Amino acid sequence: MAINELREKSADELNAHLGELRKEQFSLRMQKATGQLPKTHETRRVRREIARVKTLLGRPRSSKQK
Repeated sequence: MAINELREKSADELNAHLGELRKEQFSLRMQKATGQLPKTHETRRVRREIARVKTLLGRPRSSKQK
């Protein structure tokens, strides 16, 4: 998901998305451990998107943004 799309979401939506990403990360980690992960780049993509969401959650929102 693009950073602009993430900026438009509310804090509750970002927290829900973060939960989904963590579940996906866990699943990918288990697939990697069992040797069933065909696309290893997915772990990197998920890890970076988690970082994006956590960055947006940590920043104070201005009154102009939702």
